[in-house]
Amino acid sequence: MAQPWPAPAKLNLMLRVLGRRPDGYHRLQTVFQFIDRCDHLWFTPRDDGLIERADALPGVPESADLTLRAARALQAHCGCPQGAEIRLDKTLPMGGGLGGGSSDAATTLVALNRLWGLDLPEDELAAIALPLGADVPVFVRGRAAWAEGVGEQLTAVELPEPWYLVLTPPGQVATAAVFGDPQLTRDSLPVTLADFVAGDRRNDCLAVVRRGYPEVAAALDWLQGVGGGQLTGTGGCVFAVFADQHSALAARDLAPPRFRAFVARGLNRSPLLDRLAAEPGQHHAGY
Repeated sequence: MAQPWPAPAKLNLMLRVLGRRPDGYHRLQTVFQFIDRCDHLWFTPRDDGLIERADALPGVPESADLTLRAARALQAHCGCPQGAEIRLDKTLPMGGGLGGGSSDAATTLVALNRLWGLDLPEDELAAIALPLGADVPVFVRGRAAWAEGVGEQLTAVELPEPWYLVLTPPGQVATAAVFGDPQLTRDSLPVTLADFVAGDRRNDCLAVVRRGYPEVAAALDWLQGVGGGQLTGTGGCVFAVFADQHSALAARDLAPPRFRAFVARGLNRSPLLDRLAAEPGQHHAGY
């Protein structure tokens, strides 16, 4: 059986909201780092041009399935006559701020670009990715990044790769509702990468999410007792940073059972790039 293609999660290690653009999107600053917790996808190319799922994703209609949307966007962009059957093993929680759907879309673009023999350059793939979601390009490019704009202006960074304890509180956080909240801070002053490295890890969405989602607030409060707690994106997943795996696992074992907990390693290089390098064809350049 063919090896699966990984779609890793990401963490937002900080998030500043600088303002709102005329199109309704927000100007952001954030830092993306991958973790070694992944969805996995399998792709079977087909000659009839059809793009379909091998099995349905519960609660996600085809019109909202980012893997299908990504495959069809790539197919339309290139006028490609090929199709694909896509099978997804979903591990990452939906609505958790880990970027699972965006990562699935990016893996679909990268994999089918290779499997269909299209050989589009990375910049072109990232341009196809952006309309699918503001954080899809970082997954296409596959490097930890300092991000600006709506999250698509990316500068690769080399960060420490610690261990993270990630908690998934019950329920999902609605990203659109958080960014639409009238009490969201939208006028933060820009910071620099040096500020982040020096310890500025603020997430401007935190107050809104804490107020609107008590279970997320409870998970953050619990994490403070084991060394801290941060919100990734708009949540609801929250995390704490540990220097070694043993400490992270020990904290995980103490977590209240209502919070699904897992330990993952921070990664500056996406495992998708390694999978791509193992597939015959042109090499992914990186940025």
